[in-house]
Amino acid sequence: MGFPILSLLVLLPLVGVLFIVLIRGSEETVKRNARHTALFTSLFVLGVSLMLLFEFDISDAGFQFVEHKTWMPTLGLTYSLGVDGISLFFVMLAAFLTPVCILASWSSIEHRVREYMIAFLILETFMIGTFLALDTFLFYVFFEGVLIPMFLIIGVWGGPRRVYAAFKLFLYTLLGSVLMLVALLTLYFQVGTSSIPELIANPVARDLQMWLWLACFASFAVKMPMWPFHTWLPDAHVEAPTAGSVILAGVLLKMGGYGFLRFSIPMFPEATEYFMPFVFWLSIIAIIYTSLVALVQEDMKKLIAYSSVAHMGFVTLGLFTMTTQGLQGGVFQMISHGLISAALFLCVGVVYDRLHTREMSKYGGIVKNMPRYATIFMILMLASVGLPGTSGFVGEFLSLLGAFQVDILVAAFATTGVVLGAAYMLVLYRRVVFGPVKNKEAAAMSDVNKRELLMLVPIVLMVIALGIAPNFILDRTGPALEKLQSHYQYHIGTDMGDYNNE
Repeated sequence: MGFPILSLLVLLPLVGVLFIVLIRGSEETVKRNARHTALFTSLFVLGVSLMLLFEFDISDAGFQFVEHKTWMPTLGLTYSLGVDGISLFFVMLAAFLTPVCILASWSSIEHRVREYMIAFLILETFMIGTFLALDTFLFYVFFEGVLIPMFLIIGVWGGPRRVYAAFKLFLYTLLGSVLMLVALLTLYFQVGTSSIPELIANPVARDLQMWLWLACFASFAVKMPMWPFHTWLPDAHVEAPTAGSVILAGVLLKMGGYGFLRFSIPMFPEATEYFMPFVFWLSIIAIIYTSLVALVQEDMKKLIAYSSVAHMGFVTLGLFTMTTQGLQGGVFQMISHGLISAALFLCVGVVYDRLHTREMSKYGGIVKNMPRYATIFMILMLASVGLPGTSGFVGEFLSLLGAFQVDILVAAFATTGVVLGAAYMLVLYRRVVFGPVKNKEAAAMSDVNKRELLMLVPIVLMVIALGIAPNFILDRTGPALEKLQSHYQYHIGTDMGDYNNE
């Protein structure tokens, strides 16, 4: 385009931050203007991301709109941004869910509103930057930078155990990321560059790949999170404000899967092949174990949090099959789950704002007084269990199809997760929406208002649209994933060579 659209996407939220900092007036004036400034800034970012989507060349498997400038000349580091079919929809997801989160916080966040909106806009910059970075150290800065605003969102505006949950999130993620930093430094000194495309083109020796793969795995597995690194997630979700849960499940968990696609698989192909069975069985344990744990939860947020770990199990299962269907299914599942889980947490937030409890036993029979809410919740619940015609079906089906091509036993075990997923989501829906009225306060709750419809309806429409026409995503992710697959097969099937000549 001849225009730095990617830098604009990364820096625009910081412009909004500057305007919010400059707001003056009474406390109510500051609150009102901070909310509106954050909302308009995030909507502008969404508009720019839509320009990116429309200008994206579907047939090009490489990086597009590349921006390359020297960052630290003495160290050979660069400010390098680019987008391909793999990263495109993760950028879109971050740009779309940020204004949704701001709307979700419109009336529920009443103290330190200015600081809250600043934290969300800074978080948006780090999220988008993570998916656009083409330099390993720039990626690391964005990838780790996400922790700071998320730590504050949970620790300042969260529930009663917010400080414990925030520190648990921070320490878990930081520990894994320190190992990844060691891996990135090793790559830099071994290959002599921090450019992600160049590191992909020149994989290191097999023995070194094994250690570097494990170091990166420690970071990405915690971020997703995979079993047994998942224990920080339920606490973070339960204590986070509604918008914090939405962005955590919708975007932040996807950074782990993106890391596998951008680092682990293309940079360490031989190690990926070696550790493939290990990832398969971790994925199966995650799918079955966390589904069973979800079945016995009383807290709605905890149930959805454990379901996220199970759904991420389908993602890692699909990605590491290295089949066309598995790769497509893994990426599609991440995008679909980003929408569905975000909307489910919004649904929990809707009733929590009215009754101030997430215990399922306090609800029941609300279909009578909240029919619009019950309808929206039903569609999202069915999408979560993978009903055909919704986006949830496409991702799970393709991931399982890829798994069946590699290992029938693995696929058979993973398929039980579909049945268990239906069980816990149906239990959640029945206990909250149907059954006898147990609580007069729940029976008196008002139905979703215009602001809540504005948050939920677009997500519901996208979930259905992507379920009916998944090719909108598959056509755009396909070329980049095919390139990744051929790169992997090239290095697994032949001696190590220069991939630049492929």
